[in-house]
Amino acid sequence: MPNSSLKDTTPLDRNRPVEPRKTALLSIDMQNAEWSDDLLARSRVVGSAESKKNAFLERLDSIVMPNQKRLQDAARAIGIEVIFTTIEAYTQNGRDISLDHKISGLFFPKGSWDAKVIDAVGPVGDEIVIPKTASGIFNSTNIEYVLRNLGIEYLVIYGVSTDQCVETAVRDAADKGFLVTQIEDCCAAEEEHRHIRSIEAMDGHYCRMLSTDAMVEEFAQITAPHV
Repeated sequence: MPNSSLKDTTPLDRNRPVEPRKTALLSIDMQNAEWSDDLLARSRVVGSAESKKNAFLERLDSIVMPNQKRLQDAARAIGIEVIFTTIEAYTQNGRDISLDHKISGLFFPKGSWDAKVIDAVGPVGDEIVIPKTASGIFNSTNIEYVLRNLGIEYLVIYGVSTDQCVETAVRDAADKGFLVTQIEDCCAAEEEHRHIRSIEAMDGHYCRMLSTDAMVEEFAQITAPHV
């Protein structure tokens, strides 16, 4: 049975505004292996190997990346930390990556172009980039240690793929005690129905789900003068 006394006496609510000094944006796997001008162009060729990913790449190009840029700019303007993770081996031959990634062939060598964050939505200055060798950022890196050192309590999570690494990050962050906001129109999956299914599963359970417009407006309200 639910603990009614906890509900009655403790103001628990995930739907509360972020606090800039305690907040970080977390960009998941927005790397060159996922999108590039060349990949997008090839996906537009009917019958090409990349054509199956055209809808995914078009969404990244026209919706997701412009929204991510707006979100990042708004966050930086009020001092919110912006953190990035990519899938990248610590070695050149991938001997260190997870068994599942070895089986799946999901391997991007250390320092490779494929492993770098896409320039258009990438880090500025000394913003933190954490390579990971499995799908889960929390179970394959020291990100929790980094976040605790930074005093982070709120995470705003977005990236690709919605139903895989993003969803894993949202679930794990919530389980670790962070208050999570996911930005729906800053995410994409290779198939639209997978994106929708994941968003529906996460919304109101492990996170609050917001649009870019709503999150940027929240940032603006935080910094607006009170009268």
